[in-house]
Amino acid sequence: MFSIIIPLYNKADYIAETLKSVLNQTYCDYEVIVVNDSSTDNSLEVASSFQDERIHIYTKENEGVSAARNYGIMHAKYDYIAFLDADDWWESGKLKEQLKRLEETGYVLCSTGRELMNADGSSTGRTIPVKEKITYRELLKHNSINCSSVILRRDVAREFPMEHDDSHEDYITWLKILRKYGCAAGINKPYLKYRLSEGGKSR
Repeated sequence: MFSIIIPLYNKADYIAETLKSVLNQTYCDYEVIVVNDSSTDNSLEVASSFQDERIHIYTKENEGVSAARNYGIMHAKYDYIAFLDADDWWESGKLKEQLKRLEETGYVLCSTGRELMNADGSSTGRTIPVKEKITYRELLKHNSINCSSVILRRDVAREFPMEHDDSHEDYITWLKILRKYGCAAGINKPYLKYRLSEGGKSR
């Protein structure tokens, strides 16, 4: 049911934990598309060490995270896309609950709450909630949708490819989607463990 897109660039210390969290997802069919954006460390070797037929690894020239996600979307074969950055990870059951919520609401996109983690993987003790219904007008005020928590329909992801790595590529995409399709669904549980990496944009 899901094509999980993981852009990978120099995250050798984190990608194993990320992939393990995906393989622990329950009650859904999925493929994992790892897009190696020409990493210069041993990220590719770590990812390739996972012997699972659901994991597909592509290597492309370095063009940034938006191009990597778009590349993964174009290779996706399932009806729903899930995004996950290579230094974040999920709790088990995330995809199952999100699919259920989309089926209940008829919306095209769903996000979850997140727990903020330190670079070493320990918790900061802080969580960021999300509303059960996110409107376009509310999203204009601030970006409450975190990319690593998102699932959305594949056709919608292809309709609105990501761009503008120099700003907030995911935020711009969510705004375009909600402007056309209305509301997004939210699950106010920290299914996403969001790592505040040293040098990362969020820190």
